Amino acid sequence: MNDKQRAKIILNPYAGRWKAQRAIPDVKRACAETGLDYELVLTEGPNHGIELAKEAVLAGYSPIISAGGDGSISEVVNGMLEASGGEPQEVPLGIIPLGSADDLADQLGLPKDITTACRVIVAGCERLLDLGRVNGRYFDNNSAVGLEPMVTVTQERMVRVKGTPRYVLAAVRTILAHRPWRMQLKWSGGEYMGEVTLVSVGNTRRTGGAFYMTPRAEPDDGLLDFVFAQGMGRLKLLRLLPTTFDGSHVERPEVRYERAARLEITCDPPTPIQADGELFDRAANRITYEVLPACLRVLVPSPQTGHSG
Repeated sequence: MNDKQRAKIILNPYAGRWKAQRAIPDVKRACAETGLDYELVLTEGPNHGIELAKEAVLAGYSPIISAGGDGSISEVVNGMLEASGGEPQEVPLGIIPLGSADDLADQLGLPKDITTACRVIVAGCERLLDLGRVNGRYFDNNSAVGLEPMVTVTQERMVRVKGTPRYVLAAVRTILAHRPWRMQLKWSGGEYMGEVTLVSVGNTRRTGGAFYMTPRAEPDDGLLDFVFAQGMGRLKLLRLLPTTFDGSHVERPEVRYERAARLEITCDPPTPIQADGELFDRAANRITYEVLPACLRVLVPSPQTGHSG
């Protein structure tokens, strides 16, 4: 195998609150044990993974492996799609889950064990997934406007609480401080105008390690699922929160659940946006979501074995 056929591992050392950095020796050991020929590079700051992934694809590395959390994967995916000019990417993506939530890995049935994850990559079983795009940025798992990205802002400021409890506590704090937005939503076959608390758009079902915001989503059906909650008070929102843990919130009368290939939103005041847990630099008055069907090849466990090895 020559250099152009080597895997490129892009590892975010900060993922999982530095868990990924501590796991570097384990990653190297797992690669040696499974016979994975690789080159390892570390990201050095926000969006560096985009640059590294784009360079790796253009240099001929395959597969491109993201070692980190959901935000790390999202950066790598964006870099891979930049390399293909937004066209379906032929180079497969491998995942070594090292984050706090690891939502995409969970939804694809990927193992948390590093060595087993490397075996899945070496086995080479691919699944073709859709991607979403919001205001020019790609996402593989979830994106949201309104209350949900405000939760992301809150949890990033919390340093003493870790993992899923941090997301839950951040959600409670955000709800207690929230005010609804005035929004107009348009999608194929539907339209809504009025007060909106949140809009969550899912390519898969789970986000934030615990919240099944779009519980009917499938990442390869050519559509984006989205849910939006009409304007409601803090008490109703606090009651709604635990129902998102099992997806039963979609049965509530204040909640709408839809599917579409495209969703256009205008809002006042401007809303923050998150894609795969990563916040946009600026809030926006206009947001456009669209699906890119069958756009990304991901290395997943074999359907026959559940995992390789």
